Amino acid sequence: MPVDLMPASADLIRLLPEIVLTLMGTLLMVLAAILRKRSSNAYGNLSIAALLAALGAAVYAYTRQGPAFGNMLVVDGLATFFRALVIVVGILTVLASYRFLRRQGAETGEYHALLLFSIAGQCLMAAANDLIVVFIGLEISSLASYVMVGYLRDDKRANEAALKYFLLGSFATAFFLYGVALVYGITGTINLSGVRAALTAPESCLQAGAGSVLCVQNWLAPWPIFLGVAAALLFVGLGFKVSAAPFQIWAPDVYQGAPSPVTAFLSTGPKAAAFAVFLRIFMSAFEPGGAAWEPLVWFSALASMTIGNFAALRQSNVKRMLAYSSIAHAGYVLVALTARSADGAAAVMFYLGAYAFMNIGAFAVVGHLAGKGERYQDIEDFGGLGQKQPLTAAMLTIFLLSLIGVPLTGGFFGKFYIFKAALESHLVWLTVLGLLNSAVAAYYYLRVLVMMYFREPSQAAIEAEPLRPGLRAALLVSAVATLFLGIFPNWVLDFSNKSAAMMK
Repeated sequence: MPVDLMPASADLIRLLPEIVLTLMGTLLMVLAAILRKRSSNAYGNLSIAALLAALGAAVYAYTRQGPAFGNMLVVDGLATFFRALVIVVGILTVLASYRFLRRQGAETGEYHALLLFSIAGQCLMAAANDLIVVFIGLEISSLASYVMVGYLRDDKRANEAALKYFLLGSFATAFFLYGVALVYGITGTINLSGVRAALTAPESCLQAGAGSVLCVQNWLAPWPIFLGVAAALLFVGLGFKVSAAPFQIWAPDVYQGAPSPVTAFLSTGPKAAAFAVFLRIFMSAFEPGGAAWEPLVWFSALASMTIGNFAALRQSNVKRMLAYSSIAHAGYVLVALTARSADGAAAVMFYLGAYAFMNIGAFAVVGHLAGKGERYQDIEDFGGLGQKQPLTAAMLTIFLLSLIGVPLTGGFFGKFYIFKAALESHLVWLTVLGLLNSAVAAYYYLRVLVMMYFREPSQAAIEAEPLRPGLRAALLVSAVATLFLGIFPNWVLDFSNKSAAMMK
């Protein structure tokens, strides 16, 4: 017979991924200060070892599902999925960073430590069942990300991007905290399970002896109005992290100015963690008051898709184009969130999994072609890449086709499940407008494909170095995962459906 774990031991096991990442991040900072060794692969190797250990810890914690630390954390299918996703994103980012950091002559120890700290914060967000824990995870992830954006200190574009990201992110966080305060005022708790219980059956609070909670709710009657305000304030903080309209203004400048591996990381890891919090708050805790927040998410989904896609049409810089594309893809995910169903939640999880691989792969290719100082970022710089580096061009083709949503790629099934969930929730107009936006997006992705295969080689393509082992591994893993999710989607979808069903 298995021996029951002591409560403290069980709590530590459920927090094990964050513990592993934090300890290794601290060790890397110490080693960087002592050794002062530039452009070494040792820090990257240690980071990958820590991330693999954290991934194993996340899987092991899933075998010990349940709440931890007084129900402030919860380990379930949703937490495990997003923990694994952000950790895999971290591994791919490290692989894509080896050659980039060496080429730029940048220190590597602090870079990898910041990356691990940011991922630890994202893992904490994914497992959080308390709004203050969400805030702590959000700040851990954000503070490390701000520094990573400006990591190339001699690059004026990076400095400008870091300052914009920091200032706007600070304002967005303040709105989130005001939302947390209002939630506490309405329900008397910041625990997400407690919030759902209070909004579902407020009269039961009196029977449980929490009469003050009921009094506050009656005083604020009708509470759906105040719930809508609280949801709007929380949405500002989370909407900023996922670059959803109307809080997307920072994304193009930050994505363009940040180092390419950092841009790849920002467009996937923090966004996935923020959407995990979205699911916790809006699909679980706030689900009883869905009528109060659904119009807000509906509008943001449409605005994100429209602004992102039509602005991307006018871009000549590839990183800015992919930044606006990222805004549009946030809109697609919000469509599934608007559906307010278990199928919608599962579609969010599947889409974010597919999007992570295709987007980090696309940015990795951009960073590879950009050269020292990231001089080559225009679409014309991709001219003739299919002739000079057929493998690189082929993998970028896979990523772009997946971003369009072509069959046999993960992006196709991601969009299919999202719009299917929207139709089942009778969101007909939002579905139609989303499909039209997807058609618009095909144009600017195909521009890059035309450049690669139907134009003479550009200076960037001629000067491009052969793929190094780390970057080659990152691209191959991303391409294989993108195709795998497009051919065998049920492997991930089944897990997503089970995890989403447990949220109800």
